[in-house]
Amino acid sequence: MIDECKARGGDIDFFKLKAELGIPVVGVVGNKGLGITDLKQFFIDPHSWKTTDVPSFDSIEQRFEWADKIFNKVLRHPISESNLTRQIDRILLHPVLGLIVFLAFISIFFQSIFTWAAPAMDLFSEWVSQFANYCAAALPPGFWTNLLCDGIIRGVGAVLVFVPQIAVLFTLIFFFEASGYMARAAFVIDRLMGWAGLEGRCFISLLSSYACAVPGIMATRSIPSPRDRLATILVAPFTTCSARLPVYAVLISAFIPDAALWGPFTLQGLTLMALYLLGGVSAIVFAAIFKHGLLRGASLPFFLELPPYRFPSFKTIVVQVVDRLKVFVKDAGSVILVGSIVLWLLLNFPHHEYNDTLTKTQNKQQQIERSYAADLGHSLEPIFDPLGFDWKINIGIIGSFAARELMISTMAQVYAVEKDDDNFVGFAKVLSQEDENGVRPISFASAMSLLVFFVYALLCLSTVAVVKRETNSWRWPIFMLTYMFAVAWVASFITYRLALA
Repeated sequence: MIDECKARGGDIDFFKLKAELGIPVVGVVGNKGLGITDLKQFFIDPHSWKTTDVPSFDSIEQRFEWADKIFNKVLRHPISESNLTRQIDRILLHPVLGLIVFLAFISIFFQSIFTWAAPAMDLFSEWVSQFANYCAAALPPGFWTNLLCDGIIRGVGAVLVFVPQIAVLFTLIFFFEASGYMARAAFVIDRLMGWAGLEGRCFISLLSSYACAVPGIMATRSIPSPRDRLATILVAPFTTCSARLPVYAVLISAFIPDAALWGPFTLQGLTLMALYLLGGVSAIVFAAIFKHGLLRGASLPFFLELPPYRFPSFKTIVVQVVDRLKVFVKDAGSVILVGSIVLWLLLNFPHHEYNDTLTKTQNKQQQIERSYAADLGHSLEPIFDPLGFDWKINIGIIGSFAARELMISTMAQVYAVEKDDDNFVGFAKVLSQEDENGVRPISFASAMSLLVFFVYALLCLSTVAVVKRETNSWRWPIFMLTYMFAVAWVASFITYRLALA
């Protein structure tokens, strides 16, 4: 960012900085590619570098003093503060106005996930349906064709259809992060984190967990306090990762009307925001419980750079979003693909002969009801029946342990049965349809209970594995599984009873 330094009147003596640090120094503007060629030249012979000894530090404060001392030596002209940044920060960092802006920001954030992604999702869903129908018509009927069309194409497609929503999610996150606002959000929330006994670095880890709990938990390595770090690890899965988004989107689309409330805000968008807030607030509450009880201890001072506001690089955001989508699609191509195939086999075995006196839909429903998957789902009814979950939902919960997104492909195969054909019309549309008795496949109360269950339950083996690795013990991941399942069960039970009432 040497261009930004010069634009604000700064001038750095590169030769003096090189002498202070003992390594080559070059000015670079990364998003414009300036200085990259010169930078590459320094890597030709790195063994010729003669670095100076960096002193050891006993605190955060001593390291900053050392950096400031060198900075003052090499800065020939002072860097003026950005007037725009100062004026905007008067609002965004205000104890009251900053919080209001933050709430408005996340409201627009979650409404955009529904509004902007809907056309692309509908188009992608239609492509999946047409491709599955084409394969079914072009290939000879039989076991392998059914596995390909229903188990693979429609199974994986039921998850991949949410790629546009996830793309919008990451685009907004990276945009506001690069613009400089995310650091301000961390500063505003630091007051709330302080109430919970944590500090701002914990918020950064929790914020990373909104993409995925695994890198969020790994990001806790930057937290200097062991107690703060462990408390953050124990509550990180409460934050709503991108894998939960497909489940939320389907149930909200099926059971929450797309009614306008205030201007561009709809009931569906605010419901999604409420679920994200429920997870985030719950993480803070349980962190406070742990910090004032099991992990009692003082927090350390929090230092955070507040970068100047800048318009993000479009190319950089595209690269970051594409990288995230590659990870998601890769998961869909491995775990979700395998899970969809296994589920299809469980739903279609033991095989029952086709009954000519029944319709195709009735035969398919009877096959599912007599399958191994149905037996597995029925075995869990004593646990989940008080929550309003039937054996079909239980199958989806089992599948979601491998990957939360698998819940959609699992339940799509269980529920997505049309009355006249096998066209894939979308899981949400299937759930919103009523039979001749006016009954839906899932009741409203059960759907609300399932949403709350997904907010709290630790349905992710990858998260369990990384917690074991980061804590070097099975004690804490087992503790997490236990207490989060207990919270999920109780919260879902209350939600179900309230929804019934």
